[in-house]
Amino acid sequence: MRLMRALCAPLLLMLLAAPALRAEYVVLRSGLRLQVTGYQLVGDKYVLQMAGGRVEVAAAEVVAIEPEEVFTPLPPAPAPTGPLPFYRDLVEAAAKKYNMDADLISSVIAQESNFDPKAVSRKNAHGLMQLLPETATKLGVKNIDDPAENIDAGTHYLHDLLQKYNNDLGLALAAYNAGPDKVQLYGNVPPYRETISYVRRVKKGYEKNKSNNSANKPTATPAPGTTTLPGKTGTAGSAAQPGTAAQPGATPAPSPPPSGQPQ
Repeated sequence: MRLMRALCAPLLLMLLAAPALRAEYVVLRSGLRLQVTGYQLVGDKYVLQMAGGRVEVAAAEVVAIEPEEVFTPLPPAPAPTGPLPFYRDLVEAAAKKYNMDADLISSVIAQESNFDPKAVSRKNAHGLMQLLPETATKLGVKNIDDPAENIDAGTHYLHDLLQKYNNDLGLALAAYNAGPDKVQLYGNVPPYRETISYVRRVKKGYEKNKSNNSANKPTATPAPGTTTLPGKTGTAGSAAQPGTAAQPGATPAPSPPPSGQPQ
């Protein structure tokens, strides 16, 4: 028995001293996300183990405890001023059909799949606009990997999200990536590292596309009925599809967790 204790003690110490293999996030009612390596509910408080020590938080302030997602960033997208030539006609056709801005669609595609029609995410989102199978089905898609159907459905969904959030591009993109339910939960862009980065990168790409295109084209008067996003030229959308990675229509899950389809 003593020998067993003598052997187990060092092993236990090694396990306790070993760094956590997987961190977790504690989401507070204020929207703050704390990265912790361990936690314990003691009475009406959570004792959180963090890199700098321990902290106590009232249990009522904790709205969720989520595992840390390991996101593999896509390779840097090329810097085209618009959709790649092979998909230009498909993007422009979808943009015209749903009264959207083609530059916005191509910016979403660049971040979702880097223009790879065969891309499949860890969450099983497919194609150029990374549609989840359930979202694609609700939008009437028969072949989720077909570029034409994928772009049409993704544009439809993004259009609906823009309409749902009164043309607030940040919220629409957040819902496309993490799902509308997450946007509703937080009342804003969800405090997920991946979603915040996604919204920022799509907006940056969109602004760059608009800037490059406006420098290369003569100024034109918007067509009657065209909806423009604040500070942008071009059309916005009106029909939405489910979130990134994208999720089913106006019911998609703002999935985080993550491309919504919790891209």
